[in-house]
Amino acid sequence: MTLGRLGVWYSTDKLNGSQLADLVGVVEKAGYSALWYPESRGYESMSLAGYLLSKSTRLTIGSSIANIYARDSFTARRAMVSLNDLYQQRFILGLGVSHIPMVEGLRGHRYDKPLSAMRAYLDGIHKDLPSGQEAPVMVAALGPKMLALSAEKSLGAVPYNVTPRHTAQAAAILGPKKKWLAVEQKVTLETDPVRARAIGRKELARYMVLPNYRNNWLREGFSEAELADGGSDRFIDAMVLWGDAAAIKKGLRAHFDAGATHVCLQPVHADGDFAARDKMLAALADT
Repeated sequence: MTLGRLGVWYSTDKLNGSQLADLVGVVEKAGYSALWYPESRGYESMSLAGYLLSKSTRLTIGSSIANIYARDSFTARRAMVSLNDLYQQRFILGLGVSHIPMVEGLRGHRYDKPLSAMRAYLDGIHKDLPSGQEAPVMVAALGPKMLALSAEKSLGAVPYNVTPRHTAQAAAILGPKKKWLAVEQKVTLETDPVRARAIGRKELARYMVLPNYRNNWLREGFSEAELADGGSDRFIDAMVLWGDAAAIKKGLRAHFDAGATHVCLQPVHADGDFAARDKMLAALADT
């Protein structure tokens, strides 16, 4: 399995079947190598992966992320193997510990210590695999210890809501052993700073209340004041690249310069404005 230079990350819960198929077609036609999708309150991750794979001919489809509390490691392993057997080895199982509200509030599980929970889950994924076979698994890692675990027990890391500074730190922890570092980056093709930042603040609002992200942003050097009241301009500009295509491409290349092996851009736009989404994907495909 290979993972090309550039992919797309897109929230899928609000899309119906035909809209999902349209998205796959747009991403594939534009020449991106991969399409990444989350698992939140809507579609179940593995069944959605099967549908997306069925609508494409060459795209790698990656979960970003599949919640480890949504299925046991045996079920996740069998889904990973099944999808790859059925769809030409084009599925990457991206795994994450999710967030307390999504685990305890929504699912009714106990949220365990993230590092030990992920280590045990990865051990389950790799159990009984043939000697020398490497499972197509990646880990949603932000902190240094989770990044080190992703280097030890997976193909690499899929960080979310990060800057090139974090990318450089992650690349150093993953080391030189050809580990994948697939970084998500939000973008909006908007040259007006007021409109661009308003779009960014609306998109980031649901993440601002989650400790996993807030703690990582503080580690990256943002202050509590910069995370208050919807986020400072400096913070929003770092999280959501905006401007013309040339400016956004420069920001995406900063992740590659910092050590990313794959960047999955997330087009951010007004609700339902798929024309804006598709325009962005076309404009940025040659980054």
